[in-house]
Amino acid sequence: MKFSISAAAIFAALTNTAEGAVTSLNFENYDELTAGKVIFVKFFAPWCGHCKAMAASWETLAEEWAGNDSALIAEVDCTDDEAADLCEIEGVEGYPTVKYGDPAMLENYDGERSLDALSAFAKENLKPTCSPSHLELCSDEEKATIDKIQAMSLDELDDAIDTIEDKIEEAEDDAEKAIERLQEEYEAIMFELTERQKTLKKENNYSLLKSIYLQMEKAAEENSEL
Repeated sequence: MKFSISAAAIFAALTNTAEGAVTSLNFENYDELTAGKVIFVKFFAPWCGHCKAMAASWETLAEEWAGNDSALIAEVDCTDDEAADLCEIEGVEGYPTVKYGDPAMLENYDGERSLDALSAFAKENLKPTCSPSHLELCSDEEKATIDKIQAMSLDELDDAIDTIEDKIEEAEDDAEKAIERLQEEYEAIMFELTERQKTLKKENNYSLLKSIYLQMEKAAEENSEL
C-alpha cells in the first residue's frame, strides 16, 4: 500500500503514542509508521467486550516493545472512518482480529490473548522475514516469486486477487452446504430418537409406571412421618 501521509495524521499518531504505548494506525499513516518494521497489530472496535478484555495486555506488550527499531506493536480502530479502508483491505470480519508480520504481507495470529502468550509470540516472531522490503532474507526462489508479482500490471494483480477470492468464496459456500446437510441429518436423527422414545414409553407403560411409583413414594413418606 502506498499512501500519502498528512502532517495531521502524523501528529495524531504521535499524540496517541504519547498518551499510551500502542501506536494507532489508519489508512493514511500506515506506510509511514510501519516502514522497515515487523508489526503486531490488533484490529478492534471500542464496543467489543473481548477487545476490552485484552486491552491492558496489549498496552503492556506495547510498552515492552516501545522504541524498538525493527518491530512495532500497534492497533487499528475499525470504527474510525480513517481506518475503515485499512480494515477492509486486511479482511477484518470480527473483533479483535490480530495480525503480524511484514506490513505488506500480514498473517493471522490465532494464539491465546494473555500477556504471557502474546509476549512469547512477539519475542519469537517479531523479526524481519522475507518480503519485498527485506529481499536480503529471501531465497532465490522467493525472490523470483516477488519479482514475478511485482512485474504484474494493476489489472493483472486485480484479476489474480479476484480469482483467489472467488475460490475462497467457493470453498466457504461448499462448507456452508456441508453444514446444512449435517444439520438436516442431525434433525432427522433427533426426530427419529424422539419418536423411538415415545414408542418405548407407550409400549412399556412408562407413564403409568412412573405415576404409580410417585404415588407409592409419597405414601411411604407420609407413613414414615406418622
